Amino acid sequence: MSAEEHANLLAALSADLADAVERASQSVVGVDARRRVPGTGIVWPEGGIVVTADHVIERHDEISLVTSGGHRIGATLIGRDPGSDVAVLRPASAAGRPAELAPAESARVGSLALAIGRTASGATSASFGIISAVGGSWRSMRGGAIDSYLRADLTLYPGYSGGPIVDASGRVMGMNSSHLAGGQSVALPTAVVRGIVDALVAHGRIRRAYLGVTSRPIEVPDALREKAHVDQQTGLLLLNVEPGSPADRGGLFLGDVLLAVNDRPVTHPEALQAALGADLVGKHVTLRLLRGGEVRDLSVTPGERE
Repeated sequence: MSAEEHANLLAALSADLADAVERASQSVVGVDARRRVPGTGIVWPEGGIVVTADHVIERHDEISLVTSGGHRIGATLIGRDPGSDVAVLRPASAAGRPAELAPAESARVGSLALAIGRTASGATSASFGIISAVGGSWRSMRGGAIDSYLRADLTLYPGYSGGPIVDASGRVMGMNSSHLAGGQSVALPTAVVRGIVDALVAHGRIRRAYLGVTSRPIEVPDALREKAHVDQQTGLLLLNVEPGSPADRGGLFLGDVLLAVNDRPVTHPEALQAALGADLVGKHVTLRLLRGGEVRDLSVTPGERE
């Protein structure tokens, strides 16, 4: 291939990517709801709503959206979920063209990807890279149980959180967040976002059970395991029990070693969070623990995390 043909191919790719950004940007808004750099939002395909990152919403009143034309419109908060870093807004008027969602199979490792943001003045900003990882279920640093995630080898500039990651055709593959993975930038695939959005529109929140304890993994000594007839090698040492919490009311003490929830072993804090599903809110669960070298079963009723 000649140098001229190479140059033509690069020029064509460059034009295609610029077109993809232009198409996708019609469905991208700035979200002004915090004192620092505004966030970004996606004009969702259904319901006349805007989806953004929860952490960019620092105030509930006087939320404004900046459209692709630089116009400002008001918006109200419908619901939010810190665990998945998703929030849903209702704009006072049309905020832009509804986004086109990409098929799930388009997010493949090695696929070209673009992150798009909207500045406070309404200007479009974009970053380019590839999908570097497509992961399965995990628990976010904010406590949310998430079915899957995308990681892209591109730069999320300040204000990009809540905005889309799009494919080479400008179709939305997911929502970007800088607050879910301990400072690493990830994106929630649109299928995951859709499920969260539907729940937030219906109920305003995602229900999550909690006990009210702080814990860390600890190895159960062989002698203690033999004495207590316990096979499990690791449990959770309770470092704090919140006064008045479900754990406190249920009789858990500082220094207890939690082994299982309803016979489901818990060997690290993430396993405990995973065992406390929304269906357990307000229902009795059996906690197996070690206390003073003896195995005990306590009945506790988890509450709902606000």
